[in-house]
Amino acid sequence: MQFFRCFLNFYINSSIHVAFAVVSLSLLSFLEFNLVVDFNLLLFIFLGSITGYNFVKYAGIAKLHHRSLARNLKLIQVFSLLCFLGFVYFALQQKLEILFAAAVFGIFTLLYAIPPGKNNQNLRNTSGIKIYVIALVWAGVTVIFPLLDKVELNQLILEFLQKFCFVIALTIPFEIRDLKFDAGTLKTLPQQIGVRRTKTAGYLLLAVTLFLEFWKDFVLVELIALLLIIGVTGLFVKYSKTNQQDYFASFWVEGIPVLWLLIWWGVSCFF
Repeated sequence: MQFFRCFLNFYINSSIHVAFAVVSLSLLSFLEFNLVVDFNLLLFIFLGSITGYNFVKYAGIAKLHHRSLARNLKLIQVFSLLCFLGFVYFALQQKLEILFAAAVFGIFTLLYAIPPGKNNQNLRNTSGIKIYVIALVWAGVTVIFPLLDKVELNQLILEFLQKFCFVIALTIPFEIRDLKFDAGTLKTLPQQIGVRRTKTAGYLLLAVTLFLEFWKDFVLVELIALLLIIGVTGLFVKYSKTNQQDYFASFWVEGIPVLWLLIWWGVSCFF
């Protein structure tokens, strides 16, 4: 049991879990438009997600405590380095358009962790924008990367907006969990409008996500899968609180995109 818990903690803390979530949404973009799945691109996204997330989470810690890092953190550092090398390899397999888009979102990731000037103000600590930066990068990576030059511009924009709204709603349980830790200057949604209204905002965003589906070509499999995942996400938003159980957000909520992919595959077997 102790081994399993240690493995699960490493799986989450090393960002493997969140990388699977990002890849799941990316794969859904391929499937929803009946495109040939580009596995080199998915591996590029997977390894890039691990590299980017671990850089954001641990770069500052490693800089300050590089001589006294905990064993697990050292292991994550080595793992992240290997993932970065793999990321570079698969980057060489990508088209210039993808690399340009990756550079844009990579800059957002850097600015999320590192202050651009002398005021020590990165995007993560800039008042009121953290959740939107996260949604922008997620939607960009999971929609623009798979669909660039493959679908009409209006379809690309619609898919981007839908994923953008969904990711904001998905992030709300994390915002509520972090309420007791976040500095007041961050002005997160729960800090600005309270937990109850933040949950209401989450429900509205999920409603918008569903509404946008009806602007797309009707596909029964996609609609059923979306309805189910909106219901699941809505329940997690409803039961979010500041004192959450272990893994409520970091495993279960983070894994909702993976569940969406599994539901899509399951429903497609019957229709």
